[in-house]
This record gives sequence, C-alpha cells and structure tokens, in this order.
Amino acid sequence: MARVEQLKASGYELRRPAAAYLKDGIYELRAKHRNVQYRLLYFFHGENVAVIDHGIIKEQSAVPPTGLKRALDRKEIFERNPTQHTYEGVIGR
Repeated sequence: MARVEQLKASGYELRRPAAAYLKDGIYELRAKHRNVQYRLLYFFHGENVAVIDHGIIKEQSAVPPTGLKRALDRKEIFERNPTQHTYEGVIGR
C-alpha cells in the first residue's frame, strides 16, 4: 500500500525504483515484501487518475508478455467506456 500511496502523491512523476514505464501507456508499480517482488500494472486516465489493472509476482527479469497483453487489453476496454468501469465511492481502510 505504501507504493500505491506514492503513486497517488506523485502520479506521472513517480519513477524508478518505485515505478517504471513498460509500453503503450502501461506502467509497473514495483514493490517488494521479504523476498517476493510484486508488480502492479497500471495506466493513466486523464491527468490525475491512475487505473491499477492487475498484479503479478515477478518471477522473470521482465513482465511476462501475457501480463502486458492483459493490461493493454483492459486499458482498451476501459478507454471505450470509462464511466462503466469507474468506482466513485470511498474505499474503507
């Protein structure tokens, strides 16, 4: 959650080691807990909204092509109708 908070605070300005640009508008949010490296794939909608698509456990040197394709497909679906895929309530803690 600390990385998500960093993304919330920094948006497009967040860079390595916390985040990295992958391809075609898809970024990875990078987190590590103990010896496990996690990646949350996300994209931006407008200037101040980051849409977290899905997460993976990093087992290779790069995000697997299937994970990147999934993120690109979901980005396309979202962009066709953002309001259908947007939750505007408060998420409790």
